[in-house]
Amino acid sequence: MPTVAVIPDDDLLPRNISTVEEIKARGGPVIAVTSADLPAGLCDEVIRVPSGEPQLDPLLSSVALQVFAWAWAKELGREVDRPRNLAKSVTVE
Repeated sequence: MPTVAVIPDDDLLPRNISTVEEIKARGGPVIAVTSADLPAGLCDEVIRVPSGEPQLDPLLSSVALQVFAWAWAKELGREVDRPRNLAKSVTVE
């Protein structure tokens, strides 16, 4: 099972790199969503997001994660517009 790691370019970057190294040491594939410059070969795949204001990084990462989830679901043949077990509630007045 791959790990999707959101790695912001902040003061916790060294700890996040260390965590990814632990996952890789155990043979796990890693997909990183980041704006940071990561060491070569650290992750199997990297989804780059633009760097901006630190307060906006979560928003930029979430957009990339939504597009990734959509593409992954399409690749797996899942119905992205009608997910299983989704219950909707509508109130009519």
